[in-house]
Amino acid sequence: MSVTNAHLGAPARSAGRPPSLQGSFSAWANRHRKWLFAAPAMIFVGVLIVFPLAWTLYLSLTDSQGSVRAATEFIGLQNYLTVLSDMDRFWPAVGRTLSFTGVALLCEVVLGMGIALLLWRPFRGEKWVRVAILLPLVATPVAVGMMWRLIFDPNIGFANQLLGILGIPPQPWLSGQDTALGTTIFMDVWQWTPMVVLILLAGLTSLSDEPDEAARVDGANAFQRFFYITLPLMMPTVIVAILLRGIDALKTFDILYATKGKGGGSFHEVETLNVYAYGLSFDYNQYGLSSAVLILFFMIIIGSMWLLTMRKKAVTK
Repeated sequence: MSVTNAHLGAPARSAGRPPSLQGSFSAWANRHRKWLFAAPAMIFVGVLIVFPLAWTLYLSLTDSQGSVRAATEFIGLQNYLTVLSDMDRFWPAVGRTLSFTGVALLCEVVLGMGIALLLWRPFRGEKWVRVAILLPLVATPVAVGMMWRLIFDPNIGFANQLLGILGIPPQPWLSGQDTALGTTIFMDVWQWTPMVVLILLAGLTSLSDEPDEAARVDGANAFQRFFYITLPLMMPTVIVAILLRGIDALKTFDILYATKGKGGGSFHEVETLNVYAYGLSFDYNQYGLSSAVLILFFMIIIGSMWLLTMRKKAVTK
């Protein structure tokens, strides 16, 4: 009886003890395990984003120039006032950035939707067609820029030779002030439309066939089914594609610099905000002004993301 009572009393005495520190930490870690597992990656990404952004913000408030190690003086918002009053380079660069992004994005979404609709239904040779469409994504933007630079060369380029066969006079393409920006937009559309196709095709394959079949039974034609059934159902996916590709198009630099070089050309015909900030930093060593341009550019990107996110929430309601 004494042994039995001892065994029966042991749990009661252990239950009355205060929980150990190790046990409390284990319970807390188990409740917050999803955050603990993600914490290293979140800290790493946060450091990569916060530190460069904070350093750029600091430089934008100083007169840093010539060398990053040179003594600097705090000048407040003077760099921002200088940049915002620059009607010769800054504001035209803003216009080119928005024009490049808007036109390229519109073309890529429209073409991407059309190609995705063609690939939506299975057909013979579908795999080979998909591989061929994705080929532009394999090359780097610099390589794409150099390739199209040779094609659009006004003297030996294939583009003008083809126009000559068709009886059309040669065009300046990249060398013309009025045609250079449109030519670079064409290059961007050629390379990045496949990415939009992938996103939209994934959205199309996830749609149910029932609404389309019901509309078909009611006598709706292909255009009516697309505009009144497929497109409204696809709007959340379309906005995601616009968000991802739009932010990337805003930041385009390599293909512009590879084709036109410093300053976006002799007359700054393709100088966007990225090219303008790069020139201020590495051509003129004006780090304070360049940082101010980058901070303003960052605010434009954040504002665009916010507007598209709000639009996506309104669509999904």
